[in-house]
Amino acid sequence: MASFRPKFITFDCYGTLTRFRMSELARELFADRVPTDRMDAFVRDFSSYRLDEVLGAWKPYRDVLVNAVERTCKLWTIRFDEAEAAKFYDAVPSWGPHPDVPAGLARVAKEFPLVILSNASNDQIHDNLAKLGAPFHAVYTAEQAQAYKPRMQAFEYMFDQLGCSPADVLHVSSSLRYDLMTAHDLRIGGRVYVGRGHEPSTPYYGYHEIKDIGGLAGIVGL
Repeated sequence: MASFRPKFITFDCYGTLTRFRMSELARELFADRVPTDRMDAFVRDFSSYRLDEVLGAWKPYRDVLVNAVERTCKLWTIRFDEAEAAKFYDAVPSWGPHPDVPAGLARVAKEFPLVILSNASNDQIHDNLAKLGAPFHAVYTAEQAQAYKPRMQAFEYMFDQLGCSPADVLHVSSSLRYDLMTAHDLRIGGRVYVGRGHEPSTPYYGYHEIKDIGGLAGIVGL
């Protein structure tokens, strides 16, 4: 893949660049209702409902999170509080990057335009972006695309805005389910999986795996 020179390097933001802290917050907020030995299962269910919430027509990201909390609470037959659920949405802009991100991005930014395609809302993403420490050519959100990843519409919106084809892009993500499965189906020119432990590696989807963003420079021959 080192011979592939993309027109753009595109990134998922939350989880890949920004440290995604939904699980940590869930463990904190629901410690009074979910036994410690069952918390891992609760967190997995919350993650599954978040994915399910983004698969249909676009809705505000606050609704995605509140609905996912409500459905998880219903499954677990525990108390749901909407104001408490909204804390997940309110927390997102405060999250910073993984430690490897600023230096890793800065190195590739010298040679390639960097782009973010995120499931964020417009009023969240720029707070997180400011903490990444690298220049971005463009940032696109699900709110702008009116579709969340993993839906193809989100990626197609990005291609249209950039004026490029899928073959022109190297897409980087720590999630197969949200990003790299769709990137495979769209025949995006290069795909990189950042192995942060969110999901098991599945080589069928034809990506190059790195352990952190510091490994990206080698993928593009720097």
